[in-house]
Amino acid sequence: MDARRIAGRIAAARRALTAPLPMRVTNGLAMASLLLSSCDLLRLCSDRDRHLSFPLGGREFVTVVCQLGSVIYLLSLIAVPLAQSEAPPASGDGDDDSLRRWPAAPVAPSPKPDRPDDGDEEIVAAVVSGALPSHRLESQLKDCRRAARLRREALRRITGRGVEGLPFDGMDYQAILGQCCEMPVGYVQLPVGVAGPLLLDGRQYHVPMATTEGCLVASVNRGCRAIAASGGAVSVLLRDAMSRAPVIKLPSAKRAAELKMFVEAPTNFQALAADFNKSSRFGRLQGIQCALAGRNLYMRFTCSTGDAMGMNMVSKGVENVLGYLLNNFPDMDVISISGNYCSDKKPTAVNWIEDRGKSVVCEATIKGSVVQSVLKTTVEKLVELNIVKNLAGSAVAGALGGFNAHASNIVTALFIATGQDPAQNVESSQCITMLEAVNDGNDLHISVTMPSIEVGTIGGGTCLASQSACLNLLGVKGSNHDSPGANAKLLATIVASSVLAGELSLLAALAAGQLVKSHMKYNRSSKHVAKAAS
Repeated sequence: MDARRIAGRIAAARRALTAPLPMRVTNGLAMASLLLSSCDLLRLCSDRDRHLSFPLGGREFVTVVCQLGSVIYLLSLIAVPLAQSEAPPASGDGDDDSLRRWPAAPVAPSPKPDRPDDGDEEIVAAVVSGALPSHRLESQLKDCRRAARLRREALRRITGRGVEGLPFDGMDYQAILGQCCEMPVGYVQLPVGVAGPLLLDGRQYHVPMATTEGCLVASVNRGCRAIAASGGAVSVLLRDAMSRAPVIKLPSAKRAAELKMFVEAPTNFQALAADFNKSSRFGRLQGIQCALAGRNLYMRFTCSTGDAMGMNMVSKGVENVLGYLLNNFPDMDVISISGNYCSDKKPTAVNWIEDRGKSVVCEATIKGSVVQSVLKTTVEKLVELNIVKNLAGSAVAGALGGFNAHASNIVTALFIATGQDPAQNVESSQCITMLEAVNDGNDLHISVTMPSIEVGTIGGGTCLASQSACLNLLGVKGSNHDSPGANAKLLATIVASSVLAGELSLLAALAAGQLVKSHMKYNRSSKHVAKAAS
């Protein structure tokens, strides 16, 4: 171990011992101890009537210990410039003196992700030992990329396992701070395929899909081809309303019913809406629906949210209203801002019936000739399969909003590609797929009804470069200044129409008996197959 590293370890030990106190205090105490102990030693040595004897007395022992401790501490200060000779001490504002105890990033070229330089060694050691919590690296270092790099190295030492296959370079770690992810160490790569063109409402869209399921993009692409060859799809947005439902406890069920009647009374809506709407320029209260369970009251607020998905927006508005209600019902107890009557990231009947987010219907009429030439099946087989599988089969399974073939496949791939919350795929994938023979049985009418598509084009993961690029590909990047909310609504219709294409193609593959063959072709690695054969 070289002298620089030894010096760094000494400095780290000194910091660990003095961590509870600011550096200026510990330095002052060391100097005072050195001066006082030196004076005491000089006085003892000059006293001719007092002879030094061993073992030392109590006073002599304390004096010698203070002298040695002070000298060692002050000498250890030299370890900092030895260990970090090229970096000036980090500076920071505020009352947190710990910001000044860690060296700033060297000006030298950026090191490899998994190999910190000597100046970072003590920080990694502090994280490994627990002296410096991993989640404080960004605030301490003021450099998000450096914090992620050092956390990554500390993780390797703690677990004994490397993360060399996890990419590090290429991510803007500053962009995700406080918005997308805490304590990052890298990012996961996902391939993005493009299906289309999808002809929707007279316009063409190329749909980005992030997935690791082979055959999915190819299947949606075939559905897009069938739709385009038949004149395109048409969409209707029925409603745009994000919801949040706090749960309130009152002293009695009677008192809870009184609050319910007060909140739902039309004469009180304007006052409640005025308080709700203070939270945002775009959040506008649409309604409040209540449900009772004993003396617990669940209030489901719904509002428009512009181009944002809107969960934070509606939550802030709800807090404003709860503050207003406390003036009239001081005996109410707010148990939780979310009482699961919203309902977020769970398959529920309330979302299926009352909608959440964007409610969209999308339809297309596929020509009989296209069914045969592109989809390789017949109208009659597709209609029968949809009844037996999507409707009756889902009913036998007790499905809740799952009357479809694989809507969640398409929703998830689009959500990941465009920076949506992937967990909201749960309710956003609620879908019923309907197929009918039309035009004397020659053509096929197909529709998907999706009551709770939760998407936004600003906020969350939409700020990341890759996801922003996918939104830009669809023409819905950012907010729409001319018509606030238009971009998010358009994205919801694109999601629904992509599901329409995916449903059409998968049902056709099942009806033609081609599902297994297709997956063997597109969802199996030929590299692994060849290896197994050899």
